[in-house]
Amino acid sequence: MLIALAFAPGCSRKRDNEPAVATPSLSLSKDRVPIGSAVTLTYKFQVAPGASFDKNYYVFAHVLDPEGEQMWTDDHMPPTPTTSWKPGQTIEYKRTVFVPNYPYIGPAVMRLGLYDLANGRRLVLNAEEASRREYVVARFQVLPTSENIFLMYKDGWHPAEVDPKNPTTEWQWTKKTGTLAFRNPKKDCTLYLEYDARTDLFNPPQRVTLKIGDQPFAQFAADAKGPTLKTFPLTATQLGTGDMVNLSIDIDRAFAPGGGDPRELGIRVFHAYVEPK
Repeated sequence: MLIALAFAPGCSRKRDNEPAVATPSLSLSKDRVPIGSAVTLTYKFQVAPGASFDKNYYVFAHVLDPEGEQMWTDDHMPPTPTTSWKPGQTIEYKRTVFVPNYPYIGPAVMRLGLYDLANGRRLVLNAEEASRREYVVARFQVLPTSENIFLMYKDGWHPAEVDPKNPTTEWQWTKKTGTLAFRNPKKDCTLYLEYDARTDLFNPPQRVTLKIGDQPFAQFAADAKGPTLKTFPLTATQLGTGDMVNLSIDIDRAFAPGGGDPRELGIRVFHAYVEPK
């Protein structure tokens, strides 16, 4: 991991009457993060001796620019609920997220905390406090999208749609086959594919085959009811020697949603991203 900020006891900017329940740290898989790229966040909490939790607290993680403007968030319930955290225990887990299309390039800071979703109460942590029990845990650089491998959504895709309740959530439905094209990096890569499917309509689930040209390189059952991330290794040999790569997503069965909607739908894709190694 390239960047992380962890804190020893007693280094908080100001004292709090309540004891700290944990020492947090957070690291990113890369310290230069292009807009639209995937980045893996490793969260770690060293639970304080004598700490106890009366309920399950959420983690808030906010990314801000140097002026303190919030750009995006990664708020979540930790996979091990806080009521199961034990004194002296280290809680560590990873989350892969996609950097949203925010109009900013430059340095960024990540602040973190634990809070009660019902009433907003925040817990004291042992870290550099920025304000109101919100703690600085990482710094990194936001880069432009031009740093990414650009993926073209070619044949077999319906127009992009946006969640009216959350404009940062966007997706495209495939048809029975959807094709992505990108310039060949001619090196080993990782394909990130975040998708979901209409699992209520298919038993067994739809079968998805990923191909480069006419050569399959991965298969999976489309059994995700909500947005789910899958990653697939791609070797330079699989990518071939051409300047461009055509990657197809083949689904064994499609469906029509009905209600006057005549579209042929396969799976719903939230993010597709190719990262060179």
